Amino acid sequence: MLVMGSMIGSGIFIVSADMMRNMGSGYWMIVVWIITGIMTVAAAISYGELSALFPKAGGQYTYLTEIFGKKMGFLYGWGLFTVIQTGTIAAVAMAFGKFTAYLVPSLNDAAPIFQSGEFMITWIQMLAIAIILLLTYINTRGVESGKLLQNVFTGSKILALLGLIAAGFIFVDFSHLAENFSFGNDAFNNINKDVQGSFLQSGWESIDGMTLMGGIAAAMVGSVFSSVAWESVTFVSGEIENPKKNVVKAMILGTSAVMILYIAVNFVYLNAIDRDSIAFAANDRVAVAASQNIFGNAGTVIIAILVMVSTFGCNNGLILAGSRVFQTMAKDGLFFKSAIKNNKNDVPSNALWMQGIWASVLCLSGQYGNLLDMISFVIVLFYMITVFGVIYLRFKQPNLERPYKTWLYPVTPIIYLVIGTVFCGLLLIYKQQYIWPGFLIVLLGLPVYYIINRNKNTDL
Repeated sequence: MLVMGSMIGSGIFIVSADMMRNMGSGYWMIVVWIITGIMTVAAAISYGELSALFPKAGGQYTYLTEIFGKKMGFLYGWGLFTVIQTGTIAAVAMAFGKFTAYLVPSLNDAAPIFQSGEFMITWIQMLAIAIILLLTYINTRGVESGKLLQNVFTGSKILALLGLIAAGFIFVDFSHLAENFSFGNDAFNNINKDVQGSFLQSGWESIDGMTLMGGIAAAMVGSVFSSVAWESVTFVSGEIENPKKNVVKAMILGTSAVMILYIAVNFVYLNAIDRDSIAFAANDRVAVAASQNIFGNAGTVIIAILVMVSTFGCNNGLILAGSRVFQTMAKDGLFFKSAIKNNKNDVPSNALWMQGIWASVLCLSGQYGNLLDMISFVIVLFYMITVFGVIYLRFKQPNLERPYKTWLYPVTPIIYLVIGTVFCGLLLIYKQQYIWPGFLIVLLGLPVYYIINRNKNTDL
């Protein structure tokens, strides 16, 4: 439930619009989701070996530290705290607020609480902050409180998604599936490249292999970002029964189930509405457009409630898990010392509140959305370094007792590394704007690391 709940937020209801603008065909959109699914499950299978080797709180931070040293671990943890985890929490909370505004229009209509030029503080932002603080408080009450909330909300949204998938094929009067799977001259011939936001020129006849690959890479930014956070379960390994066995199972089963759900939901979009309606859905809310065609006027309300349930449960998982990384960093002398302490409920309450407060600041800044769009490169890069760590450890310490060994090693980690390398390489060629912000955030961690360690006798 933690794996699935952390993965399924608001992305699956939105990102397919940009993917269709980039690809121009339902066929290629599904191909991109399948590539992302293979990539994600391959990473989870590879992480399983590391989670069994290092079954303690901290997850990916711990793996990187153990394999490559404290500096690499800190750079990952730094990125996680500054924007990856906290920025995702902020974005998901804002999605909750925006879809709540569908049900409570006065939230949209209300005047800003504060405005100075383009900067403003709205009631939707305040609702997002309230949700973050509420979930943070619930998680300070003990791991059982967070677990119960996670199970209830994740179970609810999985059932709701299954209902949406069934309804998307049963209640649609006219199927657009065959039309959307075409990829000939009718693939957005009359839409110019800039408006379309894709690499397509004037129809599929004019597309060469590299142009198609560039389009796939751009489309994958959305699908990859919708498929991250599954590693959150490794952050809480220290609080899971038999982590050497159960964390592996959770990652592999959870990621596989979510990717199947994602592909099925995209088939619903392709079945329910035409290509233009997907690509140019209002505010990219593809799920709303599809649901209106399936359920009529009630569709907007249905999707609004589904997204609210989804984002609430997603944020609970992110908040529960992320704080454990910062506590582990503090124990290593790389984060605020007060984050080490557990409260009377045996949870890291100080780390929880630090995470919650910074995520709330990001909500007020209004910049988290832009940053999140631009850190997919760095997220995949850290995944690649961690997956490479599986191979590196096999050579460096071949005699380590491995309670779980990566299935089909070395094929599985190599699959991830190849797809990840192609993805990052194509972004370097075609979409540099997705690269430099993430790199900048990580590089800013270097001087912070040296400041922290300047008075320590430590191996840098």
